[in-house]
Amino acid sequence: MSKITVIGIGPGNLEDMTQRAIAAMENADIIMGYSTYIELVEKYFHGKEFLSSGMTREIERCRLALQKALEGKSVALISSGDSGIYGMAGIMLEVVNDSESGVPVEVIPGITAANAAAAILGAPLMHDFAVISLSDLMTPLEQIYKRVECAAQGDFVLCLYNPKSKGRSDYIVKARDIVLKYKSPDTPVGIVRNAGRENEAYDIATLANMLDFPIDMFTVVIIGNSKTYIEKGRIITPRGYDLQKRVK
Repeated sequence: MSKITVIGIGPGNLEDMTQRAIAAMENADIIMGYSTYIELVEKYFHGKEFLSSGMTREIERCRLALQKALEGKSVALISSGDSGIYGMAGIMLEVVNDSESGVPVEVIPGITAANAAAAILGAPLMHDFAVISLSDLMTPLEQIYKRVECAAQGDFVLCLYNPKSKGRSDYIVKARDIVLKYKSPDTPVGIVRNAGRENEAYDIATLANMLDFPIDMFTVVIIGNSKTYIEKGRIITPRGYDLQKRVK
């Protein structure tokens, strides 16, 4: 019996993967994951066995990873971003715990979409922030909207994942309207598409006009708090340091 390593691969390019993640994939017998993520990494790890499957097949993927580990294989199960943030780590741990097999599971973190997008925009996440997915595949829509409202009311910086798809083009509109109840229309908004990947692009907008810019499933939307500002093309959320009181 070998082990399962659940790995966050960040945006998917080699430069944004941690050394731990790279080493774990190099040492694995099998690299498994969602088909899109396998396509991102297979060019870097020649000679490995790759197993992929489509969206919504997460539980099956974890059960297959467990089966392969029980056969004595070292399995790397990959997620984009961080494996413990909307990734495969939780499901894998639950599947192994249910099996009572005792297969060891190691979780290796990765650069999240929030981190990658924030670095492109400047420093919008320097103070308290909330990450909320607008996908209602796993969470009831009303609960999502309630979380958006509570975070906006608390003046958190908001980082919205999965903001828009063909089947739910109005979710981001409703979320924006909720936030407008608590934040100024002039609040800075960063819209980052394909962060850290081919065709990366971004726009800096405001809460009032953010819907005028392209937003899709590969977009991260970051909405500032009441102190967030734009200067020289960068979004900055101040932490609270007083620049006039620097030690000389």
